Amino acid sequence: MNDIQGGCRIIDGKAVAAALRARVAADVAGLGFRPGLTVVLVGGDPASQIYVRSKDRAANEAGIAAQTIRLPASVSEADLLTVIAGLNADPEVDGILLQLPLPAPLRAQPIIDAIDPAKDVDGLHPVNAGRLVNGHVGLVPCTPLGVMKLLAEAGVVLKGARAVVLGRSVLVGRPVAALLTNADATVTLAHSRTRDLAAECRRADVLIAAVGRAEMVRGDWIAPGAVVIDVGINRIGPKQLVGDVAFEEARAVAGAITPVPGGVGPMTIACLLENTVLAARARRAA
Repeated sequence: MNDIQGGCRIIDGKAVAAALRARVAADVAGLGFRPGLTVVLVGGDPASQIYVRSKDRAANEAGIAAQTIRLPASVSEADLLTVIAGLNADPEVDGILLQLPLPAPLRAQPIIDAIDPAKDVDGLHPVNAGRLVNGHVGLVPCTPLGVMKLLAEAGVVLKGARAVVLGRSVLVGRPVAALLTNADATVTLAHSRTRDLAAECRRADVLIAAVGRAEMVRGDWIAPGAVVIDVGINRIGPKQLVGDVAFEEARAVAGAITPVPGGVGPMTIACLLENTVLAARARRAA
């Protein structure tokens, strides 16, 4: 699942995600029931619309009963909370995912806080976030979980490794730093206020770039042989997608790297499906 180009391994997220989705489908086939996943989509953001359709298609292909509740951007916070309460109470719904970002002036955190932690397949509820930080079992955010699976697939030894996470968002940076810490890596969480950011990145055996700035990380930011996981997806012009890492420069230095597209992106939906099955098993066994 890794391609060697110029001495650098290209970590194939599409292949790893396809294998994970096949495993999830096999698990679902043996459950004796169909796990239920509901996505709540507010407003008409084009990128969110495309992403939700991909989630629905992937879930149904895996045997998961997926549905999307579409609400207008004008929905009130109170009405949105009522929808969440109904899903919490529905025994056929094992997983709830609130598609982000929400249109203004809606606030995401009060809605996330209202989701039953046992159904929080995005792993963003404070209960699940606390479990992650404390090293306890819980539902883990999908993109960080995908990052860890790619590192495992690439055979990266994290114990004792120096890992730098570039970006401190609650969606990716902070949870992936917690996962790396739990895996016994020595972790630095770097961000826009970090002094000499390039020098900090050059210290990394494993560099996770999750800042949302196109090609911010240059080749001379990377230590020779380092493993680079590029979480960023940035649109350049009408068609081109690039990551947070200048790929061609980085590939000339790194020991392994994820491409954009085709790296971390496919893992997010695959891990969402896995989380839905985990939630379903835990809930229905209780």
